[in-house]
Amino acid sequence: MAHHSSAKKRIRQTEKIRLRNRYYKKSTRTAIKNLRSMEEKKDAEKFLPKVVSMIDRLSKSNQFHQNKAANLKSKLTKFVNNL
Repeated sequence: MAHHSSAKKRIRQTEKIRLRNRYYKKSTRTAIKNLRSMEEKKDAEKFLPKVVSMIDRLSKSNQFHQNKAANLKSKLTKFVNNL
């Protein structure tokens, strides 16, 4: 158990950040899943930039590795183009 006030504060901050990161990562994974389940090209083309933006935000904060983000964006773009 932490005894210093700074350590206690760090624990509180870390927990908040962890929950925020978990929320954004999970909502991005859900958005990717929803995009992959789409069958209408128009809808998918509208939704793709939102998903790409979410992926970029996660890679900027190092929650997704840069290469993983690039691979995801590439695969999703190919998927939408082939609809």
